[in-house]
Amino acid sequence: MAKALVFFAPGLEECEGLLCVDILRRAGVEVTIAAVGGSKAVTSARGITVVADALTEEVLTDAYDACVLPGGIPGVDNLKADTVVRRIVQDFAAKGKCIAAICAAPTVLADFGVLKGKRATVYPGMDAPLTAAGATYTGEQVTEDGNVITGEALGAAIPFALALAARLNGQDAADRVAKAIVVR
Repeated sequence: MAKALVFFAPGLEECEGLLCVDILRRAGVEVTIAAVGGSKAVTSARGITVVADALTEEVLTDAYDACVLPGGIPGVDNLKADTVVRRIVQDFAAKGKCIAAICAAPTVLADFGVLKGKRATVYPGMDAPLTAAGATYTGEQVTEDGNVITGEALGAAIPFALALAARLNGQDAADRVAKAIVVR
């Protein structure tokens, strides 16, 4: 069974994080919500508190096939500032494991140096850090390039999560989930 690690940092866009968790679990992917910042209770940008499965620093990352970075402000800044998240993302990139980021979070990937030569999307108007890091900004809702999947914004969260589900557990699993939740 494929396994994904979804980082929840204080100030995240909760819908982007939770939609990924929900859709991936429906597709048969084992998901761990990893809290960034030292507490399993993570409060989102809109004041919703989610209790994570583990602290990021406690997770044995070799067991995972993918890591997911939701957007949100100041969540993205908290992801960028976390040395454990940086180490995990760079390690996944070096091993060719799937790395996914949505909304403002692709700027984290740019900051961590994993987008050079990649095509990627990001929240409209936030493309400068991507291009400065050597990526090609697509402006698409979802962009896949090798081991990297990026999504544009909250409005792309379902297609983004379905693309990730397809990558981790096959197109049939993603199609089954899309049908069950009535994505047209």
